Amino acid sequence: MPSSSTIPPKERWSPAQRKALFAGAGSWTLDAFDYFVLVFVLSTMAKEFHITIVTATLAITFTLILRPVGALIFGPLAERFGRKPILVVNIVVFSLIELASALSPNFETFFALRLLYGVAMGGIWGVASALTMESIPTRSRGFVSGVFQAGYPLGYLIASVIYGLLIDTVGWRGMFAIGVVPILLAAYIFFWVDESPVWTATRRSAAGARPDGGIQGERKPAFWPAVAANWPVLVFAVFLMAGFNFFSHGTQDLYPTFLTVQQHFTAGTVSIIAIFYNIAAIIGGLIAGTLSERFGRKRTIIVFALLALPCIPLWAFSTGSVALGVGAFLIQFMVQGAWGVVPAYLNELVPEGTRAVLPGFVYQVGNVIAAANATIQALIAQSAGGNYALAMAVVAAIIAVFIAVLIAFGPETRGKEFVGSGADARTAG
Repeated sequence: MPSSSTIPPKERWSPAQRKALFAGAGSWTLDAFDYFVLVFVLSTMAKEFHITIVTATLAITFTLILRPVGALIFGPLAERFGRKPILVVNIVVFSLIELASALSPNFETFFALRLLYGVAMGGIWGVASALTMESIPTRSRGFVSGVFQAGYPLGYLIASVIYGLLIDTVGWRGMFAIGVVPILLAAYIFFWVDESPVWTATRRSAAGARPDGGIQGERKPAFWPAVAANWPVLVFAVFLMAGFNFFSHGTQDLYPTFLTVQQHFTAGTVSIIAIFYNIAAIIGGLIAGTLSERFGRKRTIIVFALLALPCIPLWAFSTGSVALGVGAFLIQFMVQGAWGVVPAYLNELVPEGTRAVLPGFVYQVGNVIAAANATIQALIAQSAGGNYALAMAVVAAIIAVFIAVLIAFGPETRGKEFVGSGADARTAG
C-alpha cells in the first residue's frame, strides 16, 4: 500500500473525501447553531422565567460542564462501532433535545434539558473531527482543520441571521424549535457518507485480514495503555483546551448581552454585528489553518493569539455600532484563527487508536475548566455596575497570553501520518 507521501501533490479529492468533510464540518456547524441559540435569547428567556441573567448563565455553564461526559460516551462507541453510525445517533439526540427545550414550562425543566444537551454536544466534536481528519489527505489537513473549526463560527453566524430575521416572529421558543433541523444532516450522513478509511483499515487489521499483507499483530495500541503512555501530552492538551475555550467563550458568549444590555442596541443591530464578526471568524480559521501547513501549528497559534491583544480596546471599549463591529471583526478573526489550527493539532497530538475519544475528551475537559466563564464574567460585570466590557476584556487579555506561552512549550505535530491512511483514505467510496 503506498504511503500518503507518494501522492502527487495536485491529486484531486475523491467524492468520498468531500462528503466526509461536509459531514464533519456540517455536524459541528449545526451543533454550534443549537448551542448559540441560547446565547442570543438569554436575556429574553431570563425575563420570561423571572430569573436574573446571572442565574440564566448557569444553563450555559452546565452545558459546558457536561460535555466531557458526552465525549466519554460517544467517543468509545465510535471506536467500537465506527464514526459514521455514532455520529448519526449523536446528531439525532442533540436535535431532539433542542426541540424539547422549546417546550420547557419553567427554568428547572429547561436547565435539566440543557444538561442533557451538554452530554449530546460533547460527543460531536471528537467523532466528527475523527471522521473528517481520517478521511482526507495528509497534505490537506491544515486547510481542512480551518474548514472544520470554521463550522463553529458558521453555526454562530446562522444563529445570528435567524435571530435577526425571526426572533420577533417566533420568539425564543421558536428559535429552539428550529434547532431540530440537524436531523436532516443525520439522514444525509446515514445514506451518503462512507465510514472512516482509517477505522475500517484498523478493523481489518484486528480481524487478521490486512489487505497489504501486514503482520496480524501489527495493530493500533489499546486505548488505556496508549493513554497511560502519553499522559503528559494529554495533561498539556487539557490545559491548552481550557485556555482555548476561555478564549472563545470569553469573547463570544456574553457579547450579544453586552450589546443589548450595556450598549442598548436593537436585536437587528446585534444580529448584524454578530454576522459581521462570525464572517471574520470563518475567514480567520481558514487562513490560519492553511498557514499552519506551511509555518507549523505552534507558530500559527502563537501569532494569532497575541494579535488578539491590540484588538481588545476597540472590541470592548469603543462606542457606536460601527467601531464595536470593527473591533469584534478583528478580535474574532484572531481568536478563531488560532482555533482553526486546533482540530489538526489535537488529532495529530494523540496516539493511534484513541482519535475518536481523546481529542474530543481533552477538548471537553478544557470546556469544563472554562465552563464558569459566562457566570464569572456576568458576576464581574454586576460588581462593576453592569460593565460587561471590562469583564470581557480582562478575560480575553489574560487568556491570549496564556495560550501563547503554553503552546510554546508543546510539541509540533505538522505532517504526522495516521495509521491506515494512504490509498484506503484516497479511494474509499
